[in-house]
Amino acid sequence: MSLCGILIILLEFIGMAATVTPLGARNPLCTNIRKAVQKGLRTDDGLVVAEGFHLVAEARRSRCPLEVVIATPSALQNWALLDSCPPETRIFSVDPHTFSTFSTTDSPQGILALVRLPDWTLADLLARPALVVLLDGLQDPGNAGAIVRSAEAFGATGVAFLRGSASPYHPKTLRAAAGSLFRLPFLAAAELPVFDFPVYATAKSAAQPIDAVDWRQSCGFVIGSEGQGVRPEILAACQPVTIPTETVESLNAAVAAGIVLYEARRQRSRP
Repeated sequence: MSLCGILIILLEFIGMAATVTPLGARNPLCTNIRKAVQKGLRTDDGLVVAEGFHLVAEARRSRCPLEVVIATPSALQNWALLDSCPPETRIFSVDPHTFSTFSTTDSPQGILALVRLPDWTLADLLARPALVVLLDGLQDPGNAGAIVRSAEAFGATGVAFLRGSASPYHPKTLRAAAGSLFRLPFLAAAELPVFDFPVYATAKSAAQPIDAVDWRQSCGFVIGSEGQGVRPEILAACQPVTIPTETVESLNAAVAAGIVLYEARRQRSRP
């Protein structure tokens, strides 16, 4: 008897509600997941691929529906949430080789979930006082995800991924965000939205330092691409700000965003 079969019998014997169904490598669901992972987008059903024990747990903690869980038999045995998985979650087992065909990590943990995120709108990003982070052409998904994580940590009300930026649904973006994309409102927007509050943009020169800005009011700020910075047309529509540095001319995009967010949080925390 296969290991998958033994696992199913074991689950039934100990009275768990979860039903585990074996899944073949050529199943359309597996093909759909591979396509979504390769393109850094959602599946055909609008679900995001959250890989690894931590992200699956974060999705549960964030109360995002786990519509599908796919794992190797070994991972299922070590998944602490299996016995509390809601009955509407479909659970499938695959062999390690099949799992590796849609894994994006060097050392796969053998578990992923297809998660349905909230359908955010621009209005969801504008809680008062708003603090919206806008990513302009930020192509590295690791940087993009790290910024989302900092945005949640320092009280931003939302993130907008402008044209040319990494997909918020890319597995590396989700992994770097460490669960923040399950909770923080975000939007994929082609161009800079029209706001009724100031929008700042990080620039190298001819700009006021970030500690001279009143971040306590509703506002937004733009972080540009790693190589080119904020596009000229976006910069022209914003108020330029700079992070004072010594010797070096520029900072990593995620580091720069974290510094601006910290300054905003510092000001907003004042009595």
